[in-house]
Amino acid sequence: MSLFSLLPGDSGLPEAPLCSRKGCRAPALWRLLWNNPKIHTPERRKTWLACAEHRGWLEDYLRTRLLWRETLPLTEASSPCTDS
Repeated sequence: MSLFSLLPGDSGLPEAPLCSRKGCRAPALWRLLWNNPKIHTPERRKTWLACAEHRGWLEDYLRTRLLWRETLPLTEASSPCTDS
């Protein structure tokens, strides 16, 4: 339990993962795995989450900068953690 779970209105249940696109509050359906070869080791993968609407936009953003590695579905078994 965190200190924030004691605040009024917090159920203490984990929230559903949300899309990483700025301002988007839609549920995430995809994991976009990426890394910056200038600062990350080759095996390191950072994760952005994407809804159906923003998957293409986020993929294009990462591909244009040569950062994109792969896109996988977000499932119950996959870890929804994100590194921005």
